Amino acid sequence: MRAFVFPGQGAQVPGMGRALAEAYPAARAVFDEVDEALGERLSDLIWGEDADTLTLTRNAQPALMATSLAAVRAMETEGLTVSDAAFVAGHSLGEYSALCAAGTLSLADTARLLRLRGEAMQQAVPVGIGAMAALLGLSIDAAREVAAEAAQGDVCEAANDNDPSQVVVSGHRAAVERALDIAKAKGAKRALLLPVSAPFHSSLMAPAAEAMAAALQTVEMATPCVPLVANVTAEAVSDPDTIRDLLVKQVTGSVRWRESVLWMSAAGVTEAWEIGSGKALSAMIRRIDKEIAVRAIGTPDDIAAALAAQQA
Repeated sequence: MRAFVFPGQGAQVPGMGRALAEAYPAARAVFDEVDEALGERLSDLIWGEDADTLTLTRNAQPALMATSLAAVRAMETEGLTVSDAAFVAGHSLGEYSALCAAGTLSLADTARLLRLRGEAMQQAVPVGIGAMAALLGLSIDAAREVAAEAAQGDVCEAANDNDPSQVVVSGHRAAVERALDIAKAKGAKRALLLPVSAPFHSSLMAPAAEAMAAALQTVEMATPCVPLVANVTAEAVSDPDTIRDLLVKQVTGSVRWRESVLWMSAAGVTEAWEIGSGKALSAMIRRIDKEIAVRAIGTPDDIAAALAAQQA
């Protein structure tokens, strides 16, 4: 049983998806449609060399989605379809890529929602006020204890439960910096600030959640062709109204990725295909459950290898 999983922010690299667009007209059409939906040539930025501008949240979110959907459309050209999977899941913004791939959201609506999401998340907290840090070698329970001790009247919360050895905390910069020392004292192998511009997946993102609630009411959402394993609940969901609600809660809620993978494993998933840029989720999945075989699909060569494996 297979799951398709979609990466989140941090996976972006200049040039991603270009080989797909050159090899597959259907993939090129994805970038063209995203450009049209946003009213700008985002594809020029994706395939250029300006990594700093690509990394800006307002750009990275629709860019990563476009790259993932280009890979999906290229796969479909070769007969590898989303409906072949048992579940889809995505890490943070990757949840939107998953929903677009599964037919819940149109490509144009997904691009516009992610542009708005990126801008709303950036504007929710002034630059420099918030921060995020990765705590390596601590369990989620230990990380929550660190966050609670570090808060001291500020916000410091567990934002991403990525895998058994990596939890991300998010909140006010001063509190997150305190968390670094507390985590090391509690036995963390490493604790480091992340190069992000806002404290994502914390209660400080409440203004962005309000903006997304309003925006999501304006788009049509269909039942996905396969269930989504949601970040907020770490369980499968198919009802569009429930998905809409969970996408709002996701802005301030924790990304329960470790639990999501364990849930899929318990449901019978034996392989996970990471669709889009990078292999970050594949590495996390290996650390969560070594029994799940992982495959990254981000280039024409990756698709050819997947096809060869299918036919073997």
